[in-house]
Amino acid sequence: MNKIEHIGIAVNNLSKSVPLYELLLNTSCYKTETVASEYVNTAFFKSGENKVELLEATSDDSAIAKFLAKKGEGIHHIAFAVDNILEEMERLQANGFTLLNETPKKGADNKMVCFVHPKDTNGVLIELCQEIKWV
Repeated sequence: MNKIEHIGIAVNNLSKSVPLYELLLNTSCYKTETVASEYVNTAFFKSGENKVELLEATSDDSAIAKFLAKKGEGIHHIAFAVDNILEEMERLQANGFTLLNETPKKGADNKMVCFVHPKDTNGVLIELCQEIKWV
């Protein structure tokens, strides 16, 4: 794992949370995106080398909606950049970590992603992110 790629924060309402984080981080939201497969709307902020992703559920069946119902707004996951997501997934599985998806899937911000189950990481949901390279 190379570095923290971003911190994901679950929010009830992007239209209220985006202005809050723009003020807090003293920067504008640089990108919003819907990830239909995950039933989520996202908003991204960059502060120096650091990125924050806000996540808003678009369906009551989404993982974000379930998280919000159980825990309320707050940190949802920490994402790490990796050079080769398939090799990193294999390494983690070989070391006993449970992955939440068998193959990488398309995520927000031009990334392929995979999540590591929080039961194996002291209660923290970990996301692996690899930039999609266009040839």
